Amino acid sequence: MRFDAQTIAESVLASLDAGGQRAPFSTTYQDLTNGDAYAVTAAVRKMRLARGETPVGRKIGFTNRNIWPEYGVYEPIWGDMYDTTVHDVAAGDIARIMRLPEPRIEPEIVLGLDGDLRPGMSLPQIEAAIGWIAHGFEFVQSIYPGWRFKTADCIIDGGLHGAMFVGAKMNIPRHERGSLAARLANIRVTLSRNGDIQDRGVGANALDGPVNALMRLVEVLGRDSHNPPLKAGEMITTGTLTRAYPVVFGERWSTTIEGVDLPGLSMEIA
Repeated sequence: MRFDAQTIAESVLASLDAGGQRAPFSTTYQDLTNGDAYAVTAAVRKMRLARGETPVGRKIGFTNRNIWPEYGVYEPIWGDMYDTTVHDVAAGDIARIMRLPEPRIEPEIVLGLDGDLRPGMSLPQIEAAIGWIAHGFEFVQSIYPGWRFKTADCIIDGGLHGAMFVGAKMNIPRHERGSLAARLANIRVTLSRNGDIQDRGVGANALDGPVNALMRLVEVLGRDSHNPPLKAGEMITTGTLTRAYPVVFGERWSTTIEGVDLPGLSMEIA
């Protein structure tokens, strides 16, 4: 079948809106490439803009190499986040996400930009453009049954983005930004379900650190003719620091953070 980004975009957005699932697009389009998939990303964004949604940042997925064999995806991907999918929260809030197909929880570090980013920037230059950091839960989803897909399918499905809950933001003074990459690489997170520890992770699990993951995204976008570069005002969630865990109604998931002055989160699934 002939590849058509608009047709695929209409299909994936319909699935996302309905919380439904379908066969991976790679089963129909045998030669589907990541470049094709990011053309669909741009088409979906145009449709969402037309109906009043506003992009607020990007999510980076599959930055944790420890989970690559589990999903059969061996490289990072990214997707857009919108004002309809990103929520500021406090400890104890409810995550109303069970409309998502096969949702899973990921504890992540979120970076807020106060400067534009362009390819070729050094790590210190990228650090200098990060105005705040936060801890959050991303709930990922799969419109493909059983979480079975190829990399291009993940990209088409918005990078598997479902919803993002962002905790308290910590502003980073300019004179402290030079140490940000190392500090975030060394943080430790403990993820618990109903009070029982499920997993532990470190900042370095996200492509050697959240700032390093952001640097990788900057370079990827520099080679992308369909999608815009990162701009001041965007937020970027940098990938799970633990395994991604399935969630069910009524569970309470919580985190503790060590190594940086960020509060953990506690949310009930609904």
